[in-house]
Amino acid sequence: IFVNVKTIHKTYRFELRPTQDQKVLLDKHFGCVRFVYNHFLNERKEQYQANKKSDNYYAQSKTLTELKKQEETVWLKEVNSQSLQFALRCLDTAYVNFFRGNAKFPRFKSRKNKNSFTVPQFAKLEGGRFFAPKFKEGIKVNVHREVKGKIGKCTLSKTPTGKYFVSILSEEQYQPKEKTGAVCGIDLGLKDFVITSDNKKFKNNRYTKKYARELKKAQQHLSRKTKGSKGFEKQKLKVAKLHEKIANSRMDNLHKVSHQLVSNYDVIALEDLNVKGMIKNHKLAKHISDASWGTFVRLLEYKADWNDKQIVKINRFFPSSKTCYECGWINQELKLSDREWTCKNGHILDRDLNAAKNILKEGLKIISGGTLDNTDGDPNKTSVKKHKSVKSEAQPIAYGVGG
Repeated sequence: IFVNVKTIHKTYRFELRPTQDQKVLLDKHFGCVRFVYNHFLNERKEQYQANKKSDNYYAQSKTLTELKKQEETVWLKEVNSQSLQFALRCLDTAYVNFFRGNAKFPRFKSRKNKNSFTVPQFAKLEGGRFFAPKFKEGIKVNVHREVKGKIGKCTLSKTPTGKYFVSILSEEQYQPKEKTGAVCGIDLGLKDFVITSDNKKFKNNRYTKKYARELKKAQQHLSRKTKGSKGFEKQKLKVAKLHEKIANSRMDNLHKVSHQLVSNYDVIALEDLNVKGMIKNHKLAKHISDASWGTFVRLLEYKADWNDKQIVKINRFFPSSKTCYECGWINQELKLSDREWTCKNGHILDRDLNAAKNILKEGLKIISGGTLDNTDGDPNKTSVKKHKSVKSEAQPIAYGVGG
């Protein structure tokens, strides 16, 4: 029997339980990596302003070795040298991406944001402990699922709530889910998060709105505290925990919905939404951001890629809501507030269900026409996301659901 197995990259995220000494060493790593990144970013900026040229990774790597020998920066030797080298690699990649026009200019790292550093190699997970250079005794880790495959680079991080995590990248053999033969169109909305063409609805939980009162009260208390005081730091932690709760709840739901859709359907059609443009509507910006459509589509794409399923993106200007699915008449007068409407031929239509059916119809038309991923770089053109047959370059985080 032929078994379709493919090689994928998958990231597992586990919470670390370090001792007090290990916390000190972890914080040293965060600080040293941040210092190296910021020091050499500043060096590159100064060199470019002076000579219109700057050192590459290899030149800066030699400078880093000299920097460790200097008396005022000898503390750089206390941390894993490969993590410092990896910070230089990241800086070099950021510079290359900027000059290619793929990203903005690199910014200096701040201790106020999420702190992290990467261990490129020699890391392992054994007996409920995480082992890496400088952590020979191992850090206790909450392993809630088995890591399959070969362990690659690992990124250790600290959240604003003071929790420590490790993200372990693995290369593993994956067997795609069985084909169901089912197809669907989905309409992403705010009233309901997802509406499928066969009338299945996934609730929009509106997590920001749910915790808005608690968050407002916590932030008001924070604004009254003296900055830098113990009371300020305590209240700041309470605010951070609320934000963490909102983010975790949202991501959990996104994983569950995307997992269910990919498991149930072989072809999923959706609109190529311009979320960045839609957020400019100040009346809906908060709700659109809370729904997190962009992240949801990303999760849907990599899971479809893993399981040899198809994601069809239709033109964002296609009038899916205004077009009657039954007769094709376009209602130019349709408003956003109209949740149900009647076409000139008397068909009574649910706005979101009608849109999902039209999206599926258009998606199937694209597949039959053979317009597969032929966008020529134009984001407004329609495309089909085809699966890769050998390797998936996606490196998503497995949070305990989905996948």
